[in-house]
Amino acid sequence: MNYYLKRTARIPATILAVVTLTFGLIRLLPGGPFTQLRIELIRQGVPVEQVNARIEALQNIRPDAPLYVQYFDYLAGVAQLDLGRSISLDQPVIEVIARALPWTVFIVVVSTVLMFVGGVLLGAIQAYWEGSRFDKTFSGVSILLTSIPYYIFAVVFVFFLAFQYRLFPTGDAFARGLDATLNLEYILSVLHHAALPILAFTIGGIGSTALNMRGNSIQVLGEEYVEVARLRGLSDSRIATRYVAKNAILPMYTGLLLMIGFRLGGTVVLEEIFSYPGLGYYLISGVEANDYPLMMGCFLVITTTLVVAVYIADLTYGLIDPRISVGDSNDY
Repeated sequence: MNYYLKRTARIPATILAVVTLTFGLIRLLPGGPFTQLRIELIRQGVPVEQVNARIEALQNIRPDAPLYVQYFDYLAGVAQLDLGRSISLDQPVIEVIARALPWTVFIVVVSTVLMFVGGVLLGAIQAYWEGSRFDKTFSGVSILLTSIPYYIFAVVFVFFLAFQYRLFPTGDAFARGLDATLNLEYILSVLHHAALPILAFTIGGIGSTALNMRGNSIQVLGEEYVEVARLRGLSDSRIATRYVAKNAILPMYTGLLLMIGFRLGGTVVLEEIFSYPGLGYYLISGVEANDYPLMMGCFLVITTTLVVAVYIADLTYGLIDPRISVGDSNDY
């Protein structure tokens, strides 16, 4: 029980560290977080003597206050899910994130599931036919896919399939003019716009998953209990599913959850290439526009998601694999 309590207590501490790091890094950037906002407000005709008051009303931070006071103002805003107002979009940051996050989650979850399922099946078949021409061919293909970053596939896809052959769109999450209602036309449009980002993300990770599954499966095939199962006369299909596949997949469970968190951050480049309106797209937009509230909000959500993914993997792995014990809490 102490183990779980310690792991749970680390979550708010880690998120606090992320918030503090974000707050500090933004203030180290040239011009500081309020310069662009001051310029925008002055352009809008706000008198100079009222600019600081307007910033405080928009961002819940007093720009003329000492740094530690700004820090506590920022913490209070984050605790209330008030991340300020986007300078470039003139909208609350939390609304922008709420609009963008579902598209990013959709891309990450679908591509990760496809990558994991495809990689597991491919790796299991390679292990079963170890040393065959099939195994050698797809091992080489998997190594090649692992060595090429996903954004290279994304650039190739968008150039040939979107610009050259115009088979897929080059921006937005669905066709303009459509109402966001769950009808067949809308669903098909969403899938059409998401197809290339999902394909690039899937191909970019399927090679490493297949290689991991192949290695795990070969190791399991050499275990004594598999030999005993063969001597008992169990069928190959039962040995493959109940003994080999089950035990080979278990070590990949933690990596899968961590991968979801890391891939969420990886969408920053992917969504910019495809102009897909997810969290990464708005993060890049915030950087280009010096929109510090938007930058901080997107970065905070991405890093918090990674922390939560690690936490879930840490707590549930012992439940998934009974051979793993949390041990004595004094060891941690």
